[in-house]
Order: sequence, then structure tokens, then C-alpha cells
Amino acid sequence: MSSTPRFLQGAFPFTGAGLEKPAPVEGLPAYAVPDGVRAQPVYLRAGNSSDELISVVLLRDGVAMRWFPVGARSSVHVALRIVEDVEAPAALELRVAAPEGVSGTVVLDLGLVEV
Repeated sequence: MSSTPRFLQGAFPFTGAGLEKPAPVEGLPAYAVPDGVRAQPVYLRAGNSSDELISVVLLRDGVAMRWFPVGARSSVHVALRIVEDVEAPAALELRVAAPEGVSGTVVLDLGLVEV
């Protein structure tokens, strides 16, 4: 079986709207699962430059699928290999939930495999 890796990654500024209100990450593209394939999230790595705990939220079709807490001035690496398949049509997006008014930079790297 052949597979194709895909990545959502980069360093992005954020300003928190509240820990319960994940906000879009400006400039980070969403990922749409192509017709005829399924996507498997493989890992998420994230770093947080702020002095507060934040969460990176993985959404599927606008609904929170996974929450990844990232400590103040810290990082996280979560292995997700074969946790679940995401079938087409579906869109995956990363958002950041942070305390209201907290700003900083989040470094994101979500690895996916299309199979």
C-alpha cells in the first residue's frame, strides 16, 4: 500500500480569546482529505512562547477532535499513529485556545499520512 505524507507546520502568532474558545491560527492552511483516500494523523509537535498554558486543538469539520495542552514556554510531542482514520470528505484544522489577551507564538507541526 502506498502512502503520502502531508504536514501542517510553521510558526504563528496568536492572541487568546479564552481557554474554552479555540481561535483560528492566522496563515495556517486547513487540510482537506482528498476523495478516494483516508488520512491518518501521525504526530503533533507544538511549542508555546507565552508565559501561560495554551492548548492546540485539532478540529475535524469544525468540531474539536483532540486537545493538546502546551505548557508555558514549553513544547509537546504526541504520537498519534493509527489513532483513527479520517475519511473523505473531511477538513482538518488546528486552532489555539489561550487565556484571554495572552499573546505569543506557537510552533506547530502536524504530520499526516494519506493512504
